[in-house]
Amino acid sequence: PKDAAKVKKATKTAEAVKKAIGAKKSKVRTTVHFYRPRTQERVRTPKYPRSAPGLNKMDAHAIIKSPLTTESAMKKIEEINTLVFLCDVRANKRQIKDAVSKLYEIQAAKINTLVRPDGVKKAYVRLTPDYDALDVANRIGII
Repeated sequence: PKDAAKVKKATKTAEAVKKAIGAKKSKVRTTVHFYRPRTQERVRTPKYPRSAPGLNKMDAHAIIKSPLTTESAMKKIEEINTLVFLCDVRANKRQIKDAVSKLYEIQAAKINTLVRPDGVKKAYVRLTPDYDALDVANRIGII
């Protein structure tokens, strides 16, 4: 019984080996262009979010880096009621005005900006007449 099964298996294998192997036929191409076959596109189901959505990178602390305490800045504080700040280069005047009012609780009448040769933006914040730049400077620790 065992031998009969082995013999049967061997003869089957021998027949398979003797048969001619079917030559693989190549597809006849009618054009010179190859079009990538459309495969299944699966919907992404991430296990965790890849980025924090809606994160504002330009908050008040990022916009205003530091107050400037040079002699010319002090002169502006005393004479023309103006504070001088170093700011982020990407911030515009409106953003600087909002950041100053948020951080120091003061109202700006007008803001002049310039970008220094070292690539840092400088903002001259002119205060409204009801605020005194000297008092504000004392409060935030410039003087």
